[in-house]
Amino acid sequence: MAWFKRSQGLPEGPKKNIPDGVWVKCDSCGEILYRKELTRQGDVCPKCRHHFRIPSKAFIELLLDADTVKEFDANLTPSDPLQFKDTAKYADRITKSLAQSGLTDAIRCVSGSLSGHHVQLGVMDFGFMGGSVGAVVGEKLVRAIYRAADNQNALVTISCSGGMRMQEGLFSLMQMAKVSAALVRLSRAKQPYISIMANPTTGGTTASFAMLGDINIAEPRALICFAGPRVIKQTIGQDLPPGFQSSEFLLEKGFLDLIVERTQLKATLANLIGLLKGEPE
Repeated sequence: MAWFKRSQGLPEGPKKNIPDGVWVKCDSCGEILYRKELTRQGDVCPKCRHHFRIPSKAFIELLLDADTVKEFDANLTPSDPLQFKDTAKYADRITKSLAQSGLTDAIRCVSGSLSGHHVQLGVMDFGFMGGSVGAVVGEKLVRAIYRAADNQNALVTISCSGGMRMQEGLFSLMQMAKVSAALVRLSRAKQPYISIMANPTTGGTTASFAMLGDINIAEPRALICFAGPRVIKQTIGQDLPPGFQSSEFLLEKGFLDLIVERTQLKATLANLIGLLKGEPE
């Protein structure tokens, strides 16, 4: 065997392991992709156009012009008003999520320039407790809405959420009404609100602010729903239509205005904001 290796010019030493994370397998088509190249393409599979889930920081870098980003309310962290405990204490879940995600809650709210348009941007992050909405997420969104109204900015939100945070009970559920009511102030200020839904956008997030945009946009093949397909099937005892609750299905039924690939999202938003604000191209 050593003779064969020498004749073929193959190394005789131990095989070197490829570091973790260099290659990634597409969840949709199974293609093996080079991680750095995938990142350069907005984490969209070049073969099947599957959109990988990306963190809030990546969305901000994708959409906002360099050196224009200012984050707000990063010091707000969730509390445990109900002293809630299921299989684990909610306080312990918060501590674990803070350590693992590097976030203070499931949303980042920033301002910045999007191709020259000054915007307020709220980006949910599935990495913090499944992007669930608690009191802090609702408060940060309301503050972003007020900043947009007061400064005559467009508001853009990106939802990626499992819905309301059950560990906060009614404090979580009331955020649906709180954020929805705040959007009235933005409407009266005559500033546009564009809602973008990534995979997944579910539960009370879908049932409130995610569907209240002047224009509602989704990424391709995103799951967008209130209750999940399995829950609905168990409830009604019937098979669901193919592609039920996908962004393509919702577009066909009139719940969405556009489906936009991530690589085209910034240009699309810039055009829409200019149109809605009556600004020249």
